[in-house]
Order: sequence, then C-alpha cells, then structure tokens
Amino acid sequence: MEPTEITAETLDLSALAKSPDAHKYSHGHALVLTGGPGKTGAARLAAGGALRIGAGLVTLGCPHPALFEVAAQTTAIMCRPLDGAPGLAETLVDPRFNALCLGPGLGLGPDTQALVLAALKAKRATVLDADALTRFQRTPQLLFDALHAACLLTPHDGEFTRIFPDLAEDLATKARANAVRAAAARAGCSVLLKGAETIIADETGRLCVVNSTADAAAPWLATAGAGDVLAGFATGLMARGMPAFKAAGSAAWLHAACARRFGPGLIAEDLAETLPRVFADLGL
Repeated sequence: MEPTEITAETLDLSALAKSPDAHKYSHGHALVLTGGPGKTGAARLAAGGALRIGAGLVTLGCPHPALFEVAAQTTAIMCRPLDGAPGLAETLVDPRFNALCLGPGLGLGPDTQALVLAALKAKRATVLDADALTRFQRTPQLLFDALHAACLLTPHDGEFTRIFPDLAEDLATKARANAVRAAAARAGCSVLLKGAETIIADETGRLCVVNSTADAAAPWLATAGAGDVLAGFATGLMARGMPAFKAAGSAAWLHAACARRFGPGLIAEDLAETLPRVFADLGL
C-alpha cells in the first residue's frame, strides 16, 4: 500500500470539531502518568497537549511524593495520587478513563515495566512513549506480547532502535518507511516514528506521512519536550474516540502546524498554547 500524506486538506475536521450538544464526558477522560518528584514536567506537557486538543477531562496520575508538585502547577488538569501497578489497576476500575499515556518522564525503574503491563492489560486506548519504550530494551517481546490494536507507540530514532534493533539499519536509508511498517506488524499496533518526515504505520500495513521539510519545515520542533506534547496530542484525540492510526496522523500534522504557526523561539510549552490559533486557521 502506498503511503498517504497528511495535509490540511486531508484532515478530518469534523472529528476535530465539538458539537454544541456534547458535554465533557462526550470527549473522553485521558490519564497521563508522571514520574516522581522533580520529574513530572514531561507528563505535564503531555497532559496539557491532551487537554488543548479536546479531551473532555485530563488527569495526571502521580506517585504520592509528587502530588504537591503536580497540584501546584496544574489547574484545569486534575491530579490523582497513584502508586505503582496496583494503584493504576484500581484507578482503571473507572471505565471513564478511556485513554492512557505512559512514558514521558516516567523513569526506567522496575515500576515502569509494571505500570506499562498493567495499562496494557486494561485494553484501553494507550500511547507509549519515551521511558515506557526504553524500559523494554532488553525484553521487547514482553512488550509486544502485551500490546493490542488500540495502542500507539511514538518513538524517535533512538527509542525505535532500542526495541526494534534489527530494523535500525533501515532508518538511515530509503527503506525507513518499510522499517516502520515492519515494526507495526511485529507490535500489532500503530507506530509513529518521529522525524522531519514523520512516518506512521498500523498493524494492517497502512502507512501515512507528515512532511515537515522544505516549505513545510518546522525546525523549531528540535527542542526538549516537543515529543511529550505530541504524545499528549495523540492521547487527547484517542480519548475523543479516534482510532490510534488516525489520531497519530492528525496529531503529528497539528504538532508541526503549531511549530510553523509560532515560529522562531518556540519551546515545548508553546505548542499546546498555539493550537487554538491553528484550529482557527482551519476554520474550526
């Protein structure tokens, strides 16, 4: 199958809009897990992205020692003390938490592996990024066996190489898209490989690209935390009911559009703040 390029013309604007008859729970409740004290910033960036892109509610699940840090820096985003996999399983008894994001700032300790496996066992729409991928560098098959079709992996090249080492050589060649397609087939879910040309594949072999080169370049995305916001954008769209593959393509295009709209001097916090202007440019 030939790849589809995501552009402003191919975005599903009806899926991004909100009905005047809807309420917040019509647009889902995203749960983003944080790291410990001093390591909550990445998850807060992701949560902000999820809320800005339209999730009805967003909660940060954080270890008890990080609760005051998170609470002091969030307002519309809620926070909930949550320690370890048992705490996550207890939280997910509530079916209204319909989309999960794990990885940004989560750390590489054993708790991360347990949290990821507990999240995947719940069979919710799930975005795995950063530490949630790297933690399985030594045991990638353990991760693959737990994944399901409602998941989205969002690695950069380094993270991709850690869990798909045999596909790494193709990343520097014209076979880059084939590597992503092979990775999605192996994982049994959608995979988004970040880059100047972001490539997304799903487990059926579908492929789409978001081009951020030449006239569409977004060089200011090369800044700490930008990928965390992208994970949040995808999580928010999945909370709203978008399938993983479609959410990934839409999130990646909107992410790059925010960078182009803001321009020089961009930092990660600016991406979600710029999204309303991008939405307005699209006529939403």
